[in-house]
Amino acid sequence: MINIKQTTPIRRVAGETSRRPANLRYVYLLTAFVSIGALLFGYDQGVMGVIVADARWISLMKPANSWVTGAVVSLYDIGCLIGAMSIGVLADRCGRERTLSIACAVFVVGAVLQAASYNITAITIGRVILGYGVGTCAGGVPLYVSEIAPAKLRGRIIGIEQMILCFGELVAFWLNYGFNFLETPDWWRIPLAIQVIPAVVLAIGCWLWVPPSPRWLVQQDRHSCAREVLARLHGDEAADLQMAEIAEEVAFERAVTTATWGDMFKTPVLRVTLLAMGVQSFQQITGTNSILYYTPSLFERGGISDPKTANLATGGVGVVLFVFAWFPIFFFDRLGRKTWLQIGVVGMCCAMIGITVLQWHAEGHPNDNGNYAIVAFPYLFYVFFNISWGVGSWTYATEIFPVMYRAKGNALSTASLWLSCYVVAQASPPIASAIGWGLYIIYSCICVVAFIFVRYAMVETRGKTLEEMSALFGIESTLARRSGMEVDGKAGVVHIEETTRDDQAT
Repeated sequence: MINIKQTTPIRRVAGETSRRPANLRYVYLLTAFVSIGALLFGYDQGVMGVIVADARWISLMKPANSWVTGAVVSLYDIGCLIGAMSIGVLADRCGRERTLSIACAVFVVGAVLQAASYNITAITIGRVILGYGVGTCAGGVPLYVSEIAPAKLRGRIIGIEQMILCFGELVAFWLNYGFNFLETPDWWRIPLAIQVIPAVVLAIGCWLWVPPSPRWLVQQDRHSCAREVLARLHGDEAADLQMAEIAEEVAFERAVTTATWGDMFKTPVLRVTLLAMGVQSFQQITGTNSILYYTPSLFERGGISDPKTANLATGGVGVVLFVFAWFPIFFFDRLGRKTWLQIGVVGMCCAMIGITVLQWHAEGHPNDNGNYAIVAFPYLFYVFFNISWGVGSWTYATEIFPVMYRAKGNALSTASLWLSCYVVAQASPPIASAIGWGLYIIYSCICVVAFIFVRYAMVETRGKTLEEMSALFGIESTLARRSGMEVDGKAGVVHIEETTRDDQAT
């Protein structure tokens, strides 16, 4: 029987004795590699919008109405939701990196079925299966990279992942644009099939090369392996400090909780569960994928009637996404999470208002050259989205949970994102058909609610280590009191002595 969990001893290279410095290059390399999972996520976010709007695809698949078209796009999100929930089990049992390998194997099956389909049923089934892989990668990648990142650079590390995600969207847009010029009615199969290649690379790399998360190793009582991984990432000195902190936190959580799914919805963990689910839901229901999935239709309603022009403008969305995805890598950690999210949602709201006004104008003036101004507002939306919510919601949702709850919490928050994404993708076409530009008034109002949520409900986490989150949200002290443990006056910190053992494998 195949043992999915990584059990190979992780030891220092024989003969090395000197103290090792931090190796940020290795941190960035691991981040970039596992973020191939984010590339798959981004690619699939961008690839279907142009395809489902193409007359040749519609002629072959014959969707009955806009609800069916919406289902082809949005049932993928149900697969993503299931994949996200599986993280809560697989990431703890098999390890973060092996979970990504499993996700990629499922992804390949879905991608092949999708590319080979000849009817709505087949492509929808392929989308759901592929969605499982994407959903697991979407939650699994930030979970892993947040656990290998230094506390002060966690926003940058998630930013690198987001940049690679946006590169996937950019590639999808322009491959679609290029292959769309082919005369064959099956042009769309090529961009759907190409994504198998990076999925296979990630599956193999995560199985053979990517080390397990040091925090997962501590949960497995493989302390010397965890210390070695930390030393390779952050240097020997930092590894000693972090190991003491991680081991103490895990020992404490084992002493006071069993970290069940039910605990996620009970105090004191309920608060962080709702915050993580809330920030991920708002990331979607403020309208990002309503624009991304249906950009050609948005431009058409804005008065751009030529399909080639609309597709070219859609490709520009991918460029904007990619260019401004670099911004958080250099600047996100300089301000608080809440500050960036508030700046972003104000800009996103203004962009939605601009889309509303120009679609309203196009209804009365369908041939006015001024209608082309609508192109600027989806671009403006993604400028503000990418410098804030694109990175901020994932960073916040992955960092606020205590160690024992992190996989389950990440599963729930990512599932809430995909559920919201499904609702947006399924509801946007019929709502747009019914009320036209009124759809974007709805998104503008949701942006206002999101601003209030960030300002008054969220707690600032910038610069905190993952092990400090439990005390920051009052979870540590509450659990300690319930267990009859003594709590000192300093942030409710409880000190637990645990005799750690070396790995059985070593």
